[in-house]
Amino acid sequence: MTASPARPALRVLLASPRGFCAGVDRAIQIVERAIEKYGAPVYVRHEIVHNRHVVERLRGMGAVFVEDLGDCPVDRPVIFSAHGVPKTVPAEAEARRMLYLDATCPLVSKVHVEAERHHDAGREIILIGHRGHPEVIGTMGQLPDGAVALVETVADARAFTPRDSDCLAFVTQTTLSVDDTAEIVAVLQARFPNMAAPHKEDICYATTNRQEAIKRLGADCDRVLVIGSPTSSNSLRLVEVAIRAGAGDARLIDDADGLDWDWLAGARTLGVTAGASAPETLVAGVIAAVGERYDLTVEEVSPTRETVSFKLPRVLAE
Repeated sequence: MTASPARPALRVLLASPRGFCAGVDRAIQIVERAIEKYGAPVYVRHEIVHNRHVVERLRGMGAVFVEDLGDCPVDRPVIFSAHGVPKTVPAEAEARRMLYLDATCPLVSKVHVEAERHHDAGREIILIGHRGHPEVIGTMGQLPDGAVALVETVADARAFTPRDSDCLAFVTQTTLSVDDTAEIVAVLQARFPNMAAPHKEDICYATTNRQEAIKRLGADCDRVLVIGSPTSSNSLRLVEVAIRAGAGDARLIDDADGLDWDWLAGARTLGVTAGASAPETLVAGVIAAVGERYDLTVEEVSPTRETVSFKLPRVLAE
């Protein structure tokens, strides 16, 4: 009997925190509780969070995902996604006398409130974010057309021409690269020293913590895997942060089916993390799949412990 060849050794550095944040957890619970309370189907405008596995599981429970409120019947509940929506969306729901539940992350709602406060004070608002992202569409949709100017890059920040350089404020998308955003803000503040800033940084604690964790382990890794969907902004940023931190290479994969064994060949240390909308079961699945081919030593790198939680809407918490 021929002995099977020894599996190569692989050290796995598992980033923590990783995966679900409090806002994602709350949004998913809102859909689950709504199905329990009102029965299926329950409609959800846009993906509740940007993860295919989460969406498919909720669809199996009775959630129907649509992109337009017009695709929802008036006699069934509709839920707005964690990314937030323009003000026109709840206004339309109210005009149609629909029962709606808002799963917008409270930290995104905080940005909405800030933007409105600056607008009420007569300031022109700069939103640092990615064009077309649902969160950006929702934030810009809190105010009249033209009230918010979108800045995506350092080049945009250098080229931006305000109506009044002494009457400006900025807010940001919550899922951006901390370092990239700091560069953009530095350019804007150098140009417009009187520009009002958020009382507390808009990039959310979960985005910051996950990026900090991957920075701590990136330089020690030949490869880094980020588990998350390609539509997930915070997951895409983790890939960028890992490479910037010194990782040999980094990739985003949906799940274990996305593993590329040729790409992993020769690696001695593998970093693993997950975006804020990726379930921990996907992390476990990737580790298990890698463990079938490698002799693993798994170490957790945990610079921060998260204890944040958000309350559910009263109608579902009762």
